[in-house]
Amino acid sequence: MMEEFFMTKEKTQENVDILEQEVNQHEIILFNDDVHSFDYVIDSLISVCEHTLEQAEQCTYLVHYKGKCAVKTGELKELKSRCSQLLNLGLSAEIV
Repeated sequence: MMEEFFMTKEKTQENVDILEQEVNQHEIILFNDDVHSFDYVIDSLISVCEHTLEQAEQCTYLVHYKGKCAVKTGELKELKSRCSQLLNLGLSAEIV
């Protein structure tokens, strides 16, 4: 009986920890524009967001065809710098 209590308590704490992690997650959303080439956007995502070539290509196509794409997920303080770098490169992005 006591063992069940501790297992339940541990599981509850694990669920709380997961929820706290999810709450602290934000995303950089990259928006489509008619100014930059595919190669420029791909190179920018590799440089700023540390994407692989394949990730950068997929995000670039999603941005082109869907109008926007989440390109990086993480804590707000980490994303602020990356989003600023994308903006400084002339890309349209925001953190949500």
